[in-house]
Amino acid sequence: MSGIGDMSDMGEMNNMNKSNDIVIIGGGHAAAQLCASLVEAGQGARVHLVCEEPCEPYHRPPLSKAFLKSAEETTQPHKAADWYREAGIALHLGDAATAIDRAAHTVTLRSGAVLPWERLVLATGTRARRLEGLPDGLANVAMLRAADEAHRLRAQLASAQHVTVLGGGFIGLEVAATAKAMGKTVRVVEAAPRLMGRAVSPELSAHVLAVHRAADIDIVLNAKIGGFEISENRLQSMQIDGVEVAVDLLLLGIGAVPETALAEATGLECADGIVVDAHMQTSDSTVLAIGDCTRFPDRRAGRALRLESVANANEQARTAAATLIGAPRPHDAMPSFWSEQGGMRLQMVGLMPQGVAGQVTVRRPGPGANPNAFSLFHFADGQLVCVESANAPVDHMMSRKLMEAGRNPEPGAVADVAVPLKSLLG
Repeated sequence: MSGIGDMSDMGEMNNMNKSNDIVIIGGGHAAAQLCASLVEAGQGARVHLVCEEPCEPYHRPPLSKAFLKSAEETTQPHKAADWYREAGIALHLGDAATAIDRAAHTVTLRSGAVLPWERLVLATGTRARRLEGLPDGLANVAMLRAADEAHRLRAQLASAQHVTVLGGGFIGLEVAATAKAMGKTVRVVEAAPRLMGRAVSPELSAHVLAVHRAADIDIVLNAKIGGFEISENRLQSMQIDGVEVAVDLLLLGIGAVPETALAEATGLECADGIVVDAHMQTSDSTVLAIGDCTRFPDRRAGRALRLESVANANEQARTAAATLIGAPRPHDAMPSFWSEQGGMRLQMVGLMPQGVAGQVTVRRPGPGANPNAFSLFHFADGQLVCVESANAPVDHMMSRKLMEAGRNPEPGAVADVAVPLKSLLG
């Protein structure tokens, strides 16, 4: 056999051994949506989904609300196990990825299995931020990001009478409202001067504070904490503003940290998140990243952002799918967020302006509507940049359409409750 023939045979063998698989690491909303988008594009048979948790991806927002109230509640999967099997997706459940070899294009799992890939997608999400000075594993200290933590918190709530929530962000306030509805005494302790300070306007913060206090939830702002007293594997007490306070159950809701360990270990660029371009590609174009773990360029904000929202995770997954199937389009979704805190539904679209003296226009419902319903329209340099709605889902929907269409109404136009927002779309 000639040398040329030998080289040809070797090339064919290499092509046969080369994988065209797409390996997705993660089990959250972004991973679930990417699977759905790839199946829709006829690419399901290429996909391996690697989940650290022992179950298929599930909806996470209910974990801080209905799930906590009843032992009968179960997690709500995005898709049934049969859907993945019929779509040709290989599931690796309860088998976390432990190492990535970018040169060899392989992922090693905890079980020792090695998965080859042509394209790799990191959808690793976030983990709950720990509190310095407080050891892990205390029997009456909880966090809430995933189903196992939700199961544990539900059991703790069943026996607790007094709940202390450290952190006045979305998750902390959602759990506080849920615990109050269950008949618990609830205190929220926030180190910042207002609630949800990183996510919403001062005006909306003030409204949410008033609603929770009216519901008899004790809220402490500008709080200084420390002085933890621990015995028998329990946090017995802590100091709040220098006063020792007994602790029955403590929820840590002090934010989240992006899961970047795998990305960093393999040399991908990270900066409070895995850095990606507008097509969700990392510093290695064969590796993509999506969801809460990413820092991405945002055209409207004019800077790189890391957003923690279901809507952002879903839209980034759709962008990544387009990249993976060879029909790339830049990510350009309008940011949106929502939170349900007891009977209060908050919905936001757009981003609050930074470093700009903005103008706020209030739109209230007409006669007979929910008296606690309103929307805040935020303008910066004459441009509508953000709308926050409380108990006003129609306003939210119309505001989103207005902003996505690039319409820029006058502040007076949106303030008039007699004018339907849809009329401004033309």
